[in-house]
Amino acid sequence: MALLDENRLFPTDPVVRGLARELYEGVKHLPIISPHGHTDPRWYAENDAFPDPAKLFVTPDHYVFRMLHSQGIALEDLGVPRVDGGPTEQDPRKIWSLFASNYHLFRGTPSRIWIDHALQEVFGVTERLSAGSANAIYDHIDDCLKQDAFRPRALFERFNIEAISTTESAIDDLKWHKMIRDSGWSGNVVTAYRPDSVIDPEFDGFADNVAKMGDMAGEDTTCWSGYLAAHRNRRAYFKQFGATSSDHGHASARTEDLPQDEAAQLFDRALQGKCSAEEADRFRGHMLTEMARMSLDDGLVLQIHPGAVRNHAAGVMARFGCDKGYDIPMRTDYVTALRPLLNAVGGEAGLTIILFTLDETSYARELAPLAGVYPALRLGPPWWFHDSYEGMMRFREMATETAGFYNTVGFNDDTRAFCSIPARHDVARRVDCSFLATLVATGRLDRDEAPEVAYDLSYRLAKQAYKL
Repeated sequence: MALLDENRLFPTDPVVRGLARELYEGVKHLPIISPHGHTDPRWYAENDAFPDPAKLFVTPDHYVFRMLHSQGIALEDLGVPRVDGGPTEQDPRKIWSLFASNYHLFRGTPSRIWIDHALQEVFGVTERLSAGSANAIYDHIDDCLKQDAFRPRALFERFNIEAISTTESAIDDLKWHKMIRDSGWSGNVVTAYRPDSVIDPEFDGFADNVAKMGDMAGEDTTCWSGYLAAHRNRRAYFKQFGATSSDHGHASARTEDLPQDEAAQLFDRALQGKCSAEEADRFRGHMLTEMARMSLDDGLVLQIHPGAVRNHAAGVMARFGCDKGYDIPMRTDYVTALRPLLNAVGGEAGLTIILFTLDETSYARELAPLAGVYPALRLGPPWWFHDSYEGMMRFREMATETAGFYNTVGFNDDTRAFCSIPARHDVARRVDCSFLATLVATGRLDRDEAPEVAYDLSYRLAKQAYKL
């Protein structure tokens, strides 16, 4: 029995479902553009086999282990490594069995569709994962992973990925990207410039990170001019490895456009560790505007995705470090926060600024009106907690009337879980085709226009916006 319903996510009305299905058939096999994500470039560089099913599906995926943890399962029992190197479960079969025994927790969630899609479409599994089927499915996947056809590069090609972007810190040496390039493999794996560790005065080790960036760039980062020059140098280095974007994950969307002498004074205080919380926030905000101006010079797309309270649980952060499922969405102001940046560069048609949000209340009230008028602005797709059927449909319903389709950038999967990439793009294509079918059925879109829009949302807009 198949794990997946072939009509999943399509409307229930037979006529509209037929329209959606017709549109989907036209886009389901399009290449995947994955312009923003967190897969490990080392996978593609070394092309080693994935070690076991648990390390592929469970341990690296915060969507998975946060749900299990919410029901009282210890992160240690899921093999999540501890900061202090303390004991965690090392037997992958035990981890998998614990996951499978609690698979019912994912009912109705996007993770259920993604995992079922990977099990069926990637590994040929047709039996539902459960305590009873855990060992047989583990053995089957483990056998597959030993085959060359399931190594990262082979899966990359099988998934029909045309281009994928990983995300690296400004002080990453990009050695894995260099290995990929030097290998002669044709897969298009590019990096993205993520400078949070050298822009945020409250980032752990900020001053040391800035000094390291200066050493890597050959610039004196003890002074403001040298610090900016180091950013330009590092951005140019990232472009050598295919970077077409920078990526900024600040706590808020605040921007500033400060006089240079004031910015320099804030920078000095930041290096000395003397910034107040307000001053640190002002400095982060000003640096977004500086990054936008650099983008006007070097062409990198500027991505801003604010609005998460990072590492909400202090004890989990201390024990396991960051990115362990405890990042929580919060209310985000865009109209006031972005005004300094938009007054400075928002009218530049040659600049692309892509906004993401975790605050859905801002779609119709703030984001769609902003993107619907500022030439530089585009709306990123529903992201993280809203990478789901309902989240995508809410986005289309709330943003399209004001921003249209062409002030958005299609879809990106933003994932660390490699085998979920085709599943996530499939969900997005099904949702968009369902939305378009509804527009046709209600007389808001001509039927001959719908296939073109479906193609744009599935492929062209992401390729165009991210210059891939």
